[in-house]
Amino acid sequence: MTEKTIRAGMTQTLNAYQDMPTVADDLERLSGNLDDIRRANLLHHGTLIDAAAEMGVQVLGLGELFTGPYFALETRAFWKEMAESSWDGPSVEFLMRKARQHRMVIVAPIYEKSGEKRFNTAVFIDADGRRLGHYRKTHIPKGQNEKGGFDESFYYQASEGEPQEESLSQNPFFPVFQSAYARVGAAICFDRHFEGVMSNLARGGAELIFSPAVTFGEKSQALWQHEFQTDATRNQVFIGGSNRLGTEAPWNVHFYGDSHFAGPNGAVKNCSEHPELVVADLRLSELSKPDPAGWSLRQNRRAEIY
Repeated sequence: MTEKTIRAGMTQTLNAYQDMPTVADDLERLSGNLDDIRRANLLHHGTLIDAAAEMGVQVLGLGELFTGPYFALETRAFWKEMAESSWDGPSVEFLMRKARQHRMVIVAPIYEKSGEKRFNTAVFIDADGRRLGHYRKTHIPKGQNEKGGFDESFYYQASEGEPQEESLSQNPFFPVFQSAYARVGAAICFDRHFEGVMSNLARGGAELIFSPAVTFGEKSQALWQHEFQTDATRNQVFIGGSNRLGTEAPWNVHFYGDSHFAGPNGAVKNCSEHPELVVADLRLSELSKPDPAGWSLRQNRRAEIY
């Protein structure tokens, strides 16, 4: 069997806009600066994409809502104006150029506006700069933990499950796309917790699933690695879980980072020394090899009872 290996990467960073207020009461002054906030984050991620390309990364996943701060820690209507088209908005057009420049597949989670609706959306861009399709976050959280609260339902709605011509999957909520280097899918943040999400992506043909998140709190951190390693093993896939690392003014909630790749045989070594990039060599040929434990879970699954 031919060994097929790809080099995959993820960003692990924070909002790059420098003029954030230090107290939440001053946030409204940013309402006229949303283009500047997006621009600062695009430029920052451009440097990270360039650095990833120098390391030989072929497939790169960006962080959830990467064009700005994680604003869902509270509800302020002006942030809704950051939403943009997933077809020809400034973020997608910028990333299509970067993908072409480096012959790199990019999975980019943006704040999307489609008509009058808003979504938390990952756009899939192939190595030639062509838009393959998109996936929209399906489960939208609202809650509170010991670090802070979050209300994403104020900003965007759940996916409506739109069929897409280029998707390999029969499930319209969880599309899978054939890129230049691998079959890729995504499960943004809260979606990772739900039974059937990763298995649907795997059954749809995914070899690599990106799970970009903005997550914090003791329970989240305790389970973070276990969730991905269990799902990667059960479903014979590679999963890349990314998270922000550090705090963003003015909320100063600590995001614990710990971005990593997991595969069917456990955690995959990070070979990057860059503080804002996680990079791993994923042996895709492992996905079709006999299970070293002899479990062969995919082959032995009794579909009729699930």
